[in-house]
Amino acid sequence: MHIAEGFLPPAHAVAWGVAAAPFVVHGARSLVRDVREHPESTLLLGASGAFTFVLSALKLPSVTGSCSHPTGTGLGAILFRPPVMAVLGTITLLFQALLLAHGGLTTLGANVFSMAVVGPWAGYGLYRLLRRYDVPLMVAVFSGAFVADLSTYCVTSVQLALAFPDPGSGFLGALGKFGSVFAVTQIPLAVSEGLLTVLVMRMLVQSSKGELTRLGVLVTSAAGRKTADSAEAVAR
Repeated sequence: MHIAEGFLPPAHAVAWGVAAAPFVVHGARSLVRDVREHPESTLLLGASGAFTFVLSALKLPSVTGSCSHPTGTGLGAILFRPPVMAVLGTITLLFQALLLAHGGLTTLGANVFSMAVVGPWAGYGLYRLLRRYDVPLMVAVFSGAFVADLSTYCVTSVQLALAFPDPGSGFLGALGKFGSVFAVTQIPLAVSEGLLTVLVMRMLVQSSKGELTRLGVLVTSAAGRKTADSAEAVAR
């Protein structure tokens, strides 16, 4: 998913950076507020960032100018909401570009938009929808992590197709080609990431039940779920 340094045309690189910037700024404000109000969450917040960094650093070649790998953003989105993941994902992508030559600075905006913005929002949206209808927690966690991963690659396919339309079939033809190449490796990777996220969440339920309850991940009753939803709405 990491689009390589200099691979996108300058206009596209700038446009994606502009599109991602408001989400990162909003996320930074949310992150600062959360840390000030609940400093006890710092350790779990750092673990979520490390989870994203490690998984997204696993690189499998997929197509010229990009690669496939897990993203790790679903867990943090479920725990701390998508705005916070916009910041954690940006930090992850920046360090990977500087230290691992994974991605790039000129393509940072495009990579942030796909992995740190769209992925977390898509995964979290499905997770919340399933939980609203009382789907079991671990099923919702798996589904959220799976969609967060796969949607990232859908957006990357769109970004590459916009930058490099097929000479004959244009944008749609290029989208089909990029998407089909990604799908070969990404669907099984998304399934694997969903299972791993469930495993991590099970460990957190055992070791950090109080913190997960405060974050609204664990809700013991329908009334409690409504209270958590109301508190989240106020926080937003």
